[in-house]
Amino acid sequence: MMEIFISPFSSNVFMANALIAGILVSIACGIVGTLVVLRGLAFIGDALAHGVLPGVAIALLLGFPGMLGAAVGALAMVLGIGFITRRSNLSSDTVIGLLFVAMLALGVVIVSRSQAFSGDLVHILFGEILGIRTGEILLQLGATVAIAITALVCYRPFLLLCFSAEQAEVSGYSARRYHSIMLLLVAVTVVVSFRTVGTLLVFGMLLAPAAGAALFSRKITTMMLVASVLGILSVYAGLLASYHLNLAAGATVTLVAAGLFFLLFAAKQLLGLTRPPVRGNLEGQHGQ
Repeated sequence: MMEIFISPFSSNVFMANALIAGILVSIACGIVGTLVVLRGLAFIGDALAHGVLPGVAIALLLGFPGMLGAAVGALAMVLGIGFITRRSNLSSDTVIGLLFVAMLALGVVIVSRSQAFSGDLVHILFGEILGIRTGEILLQLGATVAIAITALVCYRPFLLLCFSAEQAEVSGYSARRYHSIMLLLVAVTVVVSFRTVGTLLVFGMLLAPAAGAALFSRKITTMMLVASVLGILSVYAGLLASYHLNLAAGATVTLVAAGLFFLLFAAKQLLGLTRPPVRGNLEGQHGQ
């Protein structure tokens, strides 16, 4: 009986590599996704996840790695949002929305004009978790370690910034600087994770586990840990289901992550739990 749960990973190298890569993605998304949920960066996370499409498409057309194009696309989004917001009277949400649709439309136009994306487009949008190689796992490992170290070093200003930008400024931290670092972490997570779960699904892995963790967590560190664990469970269950039921692996993983959130939400409603959200708990931590 246990072979059903173990043999797909012990007897198939591609499944084992997919599981390892998915675990690393889950940890990175658990850390950064917590910041996305608490700081209210879901819209920009979605924009970055979709805005890398033209960069990836151009890179592949020119013969460069898709991840390099994703990095250029994410950087263009972040710099563009900051520049236009500072030089205009428009709100950041408006600027993010404009760049989001512009980059996504540009990506679709590039793809539609080329016959070279008949097979690559599916991989770009939905990832190729079952085709992950050792080098890509090492790259994901390095990025995950860098994200964890950055979150640890910047923990205090991130904590204050999630509660209030004014509190961060009063405590001697530049709200703009640490907000930019947060955006950089989101961009890095999207860039290194799109090869695994794709540009359309990476946003789900950023949001669903962190949102599920927020339902029961009272501390930001606990939320990051729980979000990572939920992500890992989603990867394992999603890969297992895709293997036995012949389903699309990346989409199944993301669907399981979303399903876990709704399951936890329903459980909380049935149990009548009313714990304060993490955001509200930040005030208590700040005052201590």
